[in-house]
Formats: sequence, structure tokens, C-alpha cells
Amino acid sequence: MEYFFIGDAELLTAFRFIGIDGAAVMSPSEALTAFRRCTRGEVADGSVLLPQEASYKVLILTEEVVVWLGSDLIDWQLSGRYPLVVEIPGIIGHIEGRKTLIDAIREAIGIHI
Repeated sequence: MEYFFIGDAELLTAFRFIGIDGAAVMSPSEALTAFRRCTRGEVADGSVLLPQEASYKVLILTEEVVVWLGSDLIDWQLSGRYPLVVEIPGIIGHIEGRKTLIDAIREAIGIHI
């Protein structure tokens, strides 16, 4: 499986219908554990999975999970390694006041519409 989803249980069910596995998380600590398992192969007991067991190419995260992961996610994205991270709104929709990637790009290059 090349894709993995981390977010709320309702969206996980939807992703499973299309063949994408994932982890339902309810707290920052659960999100961090799932994230580390996908990116570093770490398991809760401190052991490490074999490389082929943690070989996802795309990691799909809800906005809430992105907020919970904070600097751990930023460090991962700056490393340039797989899995790539895709951020989507959660089941309740877009988090009010949060910039989207497109908004950040437009601001960085100076396009204001």
C-alpha cells in the first residue's frame, strides 16, 4: 500500500472503502505515534519496523492532525523524504482562520486577488 491516512474515524472509514488504510487518532499523542510509525517505522514499544513495512509514498493527514504534529511534521517535510504529506480538511470541514497551502503560496509570491 502506497497511501496511508491519519485522522478521524469517519474519514478513515471512507478511505478504507477506496482501499486506503490508515489510523484513527483522537489526540496529539496518538497522532504522533501513528506519524512516527509511518515515517520512521517506530512502534509504541520503541522497536523499529523493517523498511518495507513502513514504505508509504503518500501520507494523508487531516488539518487537525497537522496542527497536533506541529514541528515534527515541519521537520519531516523539510527533510525531503517519503512519504509526501497531503493535508485535507477533517470531517467537520476546513479549520477557520487556517491558511491553506494555496494561500501561503500566493502570499509568498505576492499574488493578491
